[in-house]
Amino acid sequence: MKIKGLRWWVITLIALATVINYMDRQALPVLWPDMAEDLYPDKTADERKGIYAIISTIFIFSYAFGQAIFGKIFDKVGTRLGFTLSIGFWSIATALHAFAKGVVGLSIFRSLLGISEAGNWPGAAKGNAEWFPTKERAFAQGIFNSGAAIGGIIAFPTIGLLSAYFGWGYIFLIVGLLGLLWLVPWWILVKSPPSKHPWISDEERHYILSGQQHNTTGHDEEEDEGYNPDTLKLLSHKESWGVIIASAAIDPIWWLFIFWIPIYLNEVYGMDVKAIGFYAWVPYVGAMVGAWFGGLLAQNRIKAGWSVNKTRKLVITLGCLIMLPTLLAMSAPGGPETAVILMAVILFGFQTAIGNVQTLPSDLLGGRSVGTLAGFAGMAAKLGAFGLTALVPWLTSGGNYTPAFVIGAALAIIAMASIWVLCPKIAPLTSKN
Repeated sequence: MKIKGLRWWVITLIALATVINYMDRQALPVLWPDMAEDLYPDKTADERKGIYAIISTIFIFSYAFGQAIFGKIFDKVGTRLGFTLSIGFWSIATALHAFAKGVVGLSIFRSLLGISEAGNWPGAAKGNAEWFPTKERAFAQGIFNSGAAIGGIIAFPTIGLLSAYFGWGYIFLIVGLLGLLWLVPWWILVKSPPSKHPWISDEERHYILSGQQHNTTGHDEEEDEGYNPDTLKLLSHKESWGVIIASAAIDPIWWLFIFWIPIYLNEVYGMDVKAIGFYAWVPYVGAMVGAWFGGLLAQNRIKAGWSVNKTRKLVITLGCLIMLPTLLAMSAPGGPETAVILMAVILFGFQTAIGNVQTLPSDLLGGRSVGTLAGFAGMAAKLGAFGLTALVPWLTSGGNYTPAFVIGAALAIIAMASIWVLCPKIAPLTSKN
């Protein structure tokens, strides 16, 4: 049996995992107003926001180290088993949230969720490198990244609707079950990488492998012609630090909205869970369109003859320049409708840039090192998000979110500068670089 366009089925399945990933992740922010009333009835609004920030920073801290851990795991065991371990554990961790009774329980379950969910990103970077030629990788990464946006679009109204019929504990159990169901088609479809997969056509196999600058394989393949330095050597390249610093700067912008959109709408506009579900999905529409736009723009420019270096820098810079003024405009957005539209523009710019940032490890390194660099970049990104999330309750004291948005604008500038300064030429590295 041969499946036409098998690579697109694989990346679509990974994108679906990302949809589930974001539903699991967003369940807590959406349900927090109800959960906080149940678990902390004697706390003030500021005290509840402080507890939420503690739990959120524990999640990000765990997620940061989970990225480095799972980057190594994916390079060791391959994408098929790596995704199975990651999504299996994170689905169980989500379901365990139903049994939380306080800060300690929530922190433990949130930490388990963070560690296991982190595998999705280095796994996607590695899967993209395995299954796509260089010219299609940014678009494939855009499809994958759109799963995060679709997850947000679906999560808010779905969880808001479920809250009308179920308590928050049952909602965590329902959402956790989705990931376990995902494992069935994944285990059936992704039998091996393209060089050995029995269901891929010879034509598609040749197209994928011949279109790669080096065979991006790793554990699942017999040979790898790319540059695969050990960890110390990898970190000696300034280009690696360009990727790591850009990730550390740009990612907190995303997490600022991921964690705080529901709390912002509740605090600034007095919305309950159902009203949050009605408004909070709008920014993710911008994110979804941005993911597709950034990928298609990069693919179009490379097909037009642009170098990978010129293309990546153009798209990353464009995304950052879109975010910069819009983040500053969030200091005085007016009504909730204007606020969520501005957020949509910000997340459009973010997703335009981030798909190309996440593609950089496969542009620079061979397959046995892609997951490692992606993991380090992801860890740095989450540590950056950890720092900003920890500061938000202090920065937003009294409901004024302007300082947080100004910091976000500064981070966009840093992300853009790190690529231009530390990655003078985005091309496959060698031991002589």
